[in-house]
Amino acid sequence: MEYRTLGKTGLKISRMGFGGIPIQKIDEEGTKKLLHTMMKRGINYIDSARGYTVSEQYIGYGLEGIRDKFVLATKSMARTKEAMAADIETSLKNFRTDYIDLYQVHNPSMEQLDQVQAAGGALEALQEARAAGKIEHIGLTAHSVEVFARALELDWVETVMFPYNIVETQGEALMAKCREKNVGFICMKPMAGGALEDARLAMRFIGRNENVSVVIPGMYDVREIDQNIEAIEDASPLTEAERAKLDVIRRELGTQFCRRCNYCQPCTAGIAISGIFVLEGYLNRYGLGDWAKQRYAAMGKKAGDCVGCGACEKRCPYQLPIRQMLARCKDEFGA
Repeated sequence: MEYRTLGKTGLKISRMGFGGIPIQKIDEEGTKKLLHTMMKRGINYIDSARGYTVSEQYIGYGLEGIRDKFVLATKSMARTKEAMAADIETSLKNFRTDYIDLYQVHNPSMEQLDQVQAAGGALEALQEARAAGKIEHIGLTAHSVEVFARALELDWVETVMFPYNIVETQGEALMAKCREKNVGFICMKPMAGGALEDARLAMRFIGRNENVSVVIPGMYDVREIDQNIEAIEDASPLTEAERAKLDVIRRELGTQFCRRCNYCQPCTAGIAISGIFVLEGYLNRYGLGDWAKQRYAAMGKKAGDCVGCGACEKRCPYQLPIRQMLARCKDEFGA
């Protein structure tokens, strides 16, 4: 496994880390097995978040006895000092540790970033926690280029996490600036939130970019670990066939697609929005139309139940026209 320095943090981390969202699908013992396998394979970077339901708790259970083998990162959407201080304490308890290597401000808007830095903002809690030895470094995650660019102007930001994958390359210029400024770049959504099917190609694409400090694919199966390691460590140039496939994927997927971040939830009408868009992908792109229609028919709330309130669109970090997309799904599935 290749190791790199995570920008100005000085932390030595594996080129591929572990994204802690999917372990919500398994349990504590399954997570423990994953973490022990990763340790043996040389992976030493773990990412989680306060918003990932049981992720921190499962990871904390799995880290018993091997905490010192990993660089542990998490994040919070708290914007005030009081809320961030409470989240830091909760994370420490969940992880069963007395320190967290990297604590990140999770996906702030431009306005929220001002709030974070103002008097009584979340940054004060982070800096106090660092002084007390509860956290070691401070970073920021973003979904918009504007926030990414702003983050690179802030001295307290030691790392930036941002989407980068075959169909989302809008951050490439800023990724290069990260390297110039010695800010660690953490690549999230390597599979575009599950929209990409070819994991090997997705990881090989990312591995070609030297500005990526670490990529954090979500994994919940031991087999995924070895497959992703093999892909990220394959340093050979992309073949003509692989480059042609990249072009096909970009044409078919475009930019208006759901990344399954679920920031749009909860839906006023109770619709599982991302779940519907996943089934639409199976219907139109993956040749599983009959299966997708069966699963869609079994859903309690369907695209046609949308009341058009637009609350989901206000929360979507990608500014997707969710109401239009649901209307399209209604037409495609007939309900």
